[in-house]
Amino acid sequence: MNRNQMKGAAKNVAGKVQQKLGELTGNKTQQAKGIAKQVQGNVQRGAGNVEEALDRANRKTR
Repeated sequence: MNRNQMKGAAKNVAGKVQQKLGELTGNKTQQAKGIAKQVQGNVQRGAGNVEEALDRANRKTR
């Protein structure tokens, strides 16, 4: 697991927590920010997945 995958997963979890807190308190802004953070985390984790796949493919061609 590379740095982008770990940071992305952490952002996703933080976003879920923020969204749930927003739901519990009725704060729509916090809910939206939590969802946005989850999207950012998923994108970052996806970038990490691509990076890892490229590294793996590069190692196979050596």
